[in-house]
This record gives sequence, C-alpha cells and structure tokens, in this order.
Amino acid sequence: MASEQVLDIPVRRHVLTSERPFQVVLDGIYDGISQPDIGALFATLAASTSYEEFTALVRHAQGSAGLMRFLALDDDQVLALDPQARDQAGRRLVRLIAGNPVTMGQMTRHLPAAGSYAPVTILIQELAGGGTQVAYDTVASAIAPYADAAASQVAQRLDTEVLTLLHHATGIPAT
Repeated sequence: MASEQVLDIPVRRHVLTSERPFQVVLDGIYDGISQPDIGALFATLAASTSYEEFTALVRHAQGSAGLMRFLALDDDQVLALDPQARDQAGRRLVRLIAGNPVTMGQMTRHLPAAGSYAPVTILIQELAGGGTQVAYDTVASAIAPYADAAASQVAQRLDTEVLTLLHHATGIPAT
C-alpha cells in the first residue's frame, strides 16, 4: 500500500566559534580528513570482491579521523556573485561533505534511514572581522527518533570522531 510518512527530526547542532583564521581551521580539518581522488577510489571500491578487501581499501584511503572528503562546495563563490549578499562578499564559506563507506554501511545495515545522514556535512564560515565558525549536525541526534540502538552506537562513534577533529582544528576544548 502506498503511503507517506512525515517525521519531525530534532537535530543537535554543534557550533564552534574560533578566533583562528579560516584557512588554519580548514587546514586543521583536512589534517584528519583525507582528500583522495574520489572517482578513482569509488571505482576501485566497486571492483572489490570481498568485504575484507573493501574495508582494507577504505582504511587505506581514510584520514586520521576515519573520514574522507567526498565533496567540498565553495558556497562563497555564489555569495560573491549575489548582489543581495554584499555583506558576505570576500568571506569564505565551505560546505564539506565527508564520510566513510564502511561506517555508513555499519549504520545502514541496522537502519537504512541512517543513509540520509551519512556522509556528514561540516559548514565552515569565515566571520566578519576575523575568526571562523564551524557547524556540525550530529548523526546520532538525527537518527534518534528511529530508536535503533546498534545504528545509534555507530552514529555516536562517528559524531565523537568528527567533533574531536573539529575541536582540535578550532582550538576549542571539548566540553
């Protein structure tokens, strides 16, 4: 039977505001997130013949935080051209989409809906007057309404890895 279900998903957002310059924070994030040739990597992963081979390839490609960059969107390019965004002109705004195919699989094997929240998004914004703001929505909060303990455990581990990296990159101690 066809149906539509609408869920309200409360999300926990961490916003870290740092005095560090944008490029220093971005470089700090990339210290933990690898930047492979994603097309070539995905082709290699698609040719894997076993889960062991697949996981070994991912492990080799991932950064120290267990993540790899899938896509970086330089939203500042759009803002620079938008006449209604003059107050944003000249400031950087990057949406980083990063993940780990093995981690995503570990969540979605228990909860297919978790695939809507992984890979993760990290938004890095250069602030007027200097400094940087980084925003991250936790995967654990996004999948909490589904009440799947196994997927939530993987999501919490992922969130810890991401937040540890973001705290290190921004120089803000974890609370």
